[in-house]
Amino acid sequence: MTGLQKPHIVLVDGMALLFRSFFATSAMGHYFPNDEGVPTNGVQGFARHAMTAASIFNPTHMAVCWDMGAHTFRNELFDGYKANRPEPAPELVPQFDMTRELSELIGWKNYGIPGMEADDLIGSLVCEWEGKADITVVTGDKDLLQLLRPGVQIAFMKKGYNVYDIYTEDRFVEEYEIAPERFVEVKAFTGDTSDGYPGVKGIGPKTALKLVKEYGTVENVIESLAELAPGMRKKIEADMDMLLLSKKLAQIHCELEFNEPLDQLSLPDFSNGLKEQLEEKGYSMVIRQMNSLFPELIA
Repeated sequence: MTGLQKPHIVLVDGMALLFRSFFATSAMGHYFPNDEGVPTNGVQGFARHAMTAASIFNPTHMAVCWDMGAHTFRNELFDGYKANRPEPAPELVPQFDMTRELSELIGWKNYGIPGMEADDLIGSLVCEWEGKADITVVTGDKDLLQLLRPGVQIAFMKKGYNVYDIYTEDRFVEEYEIAPERFVEVKAFTGDTSDGYPGVKGIGPKTALKLVKEYGTVENVIESLAELAPGMRKKIEADMDMLLLSKKLAQIHCELEFNEPLDQLSLPDFSNGLKEQLEEKGYSMVIRQMNSLFPELIA
């Protein structure tokens, strides 16, 4: 193995790309309906995003991870989890299944497990391939920062299809002055308004980071309550149960086992009449993107 380059796996947060694509175009009233009148703006935007990511990061392997429905084990822990999120727009609803079907049609490896979130699948795949491959995670979700480690980078979508804000372990440590796996401790104190769990009332990101830098973990802070200023101690004592619950909700689970050979994640070559099938479904923008980025693969 000495001297051989490691494989490079791109792990795509499918829902993050779908939502971003849908809202970027629906805000201007662009839905790109197909012949049946069904909107395809999110579907096609997802595929264009994923193809562009493959062209930028130049992986040897790639997989797309999906949420499978709104209800997960985190809802069992806390019924307020993501409860504040509005119902998806009616134009988006049919595009969930369509997007996954398109991803499978293109030939990317897709993962989805009922009751688990895409984050947990991504985390488990990162742990499974850690050290054996370099990994780039494409997402918009800051929670995934806790997965940073040597050989893993997180690429946050910033603008258009090709501008990313890339975090490595070194960059994270430089900015936050804690190890990436401690990020979950910060989230436990601050909570997450978009996910609907509150953390500790009155503790913001700066204070949370200060506590984690000093004590390391939520549990260590709780053991050291007597050392804290009375006001801080009172806040934590008042929300102790929610603090511990928030940590469980923020923690990405990395215990899922896939045990699949790496070649299952090999990149598709866009053959087998893919272009014709995309034309049939009215995905003209996907074809254009494919022609532009991978002309050598198009028959």
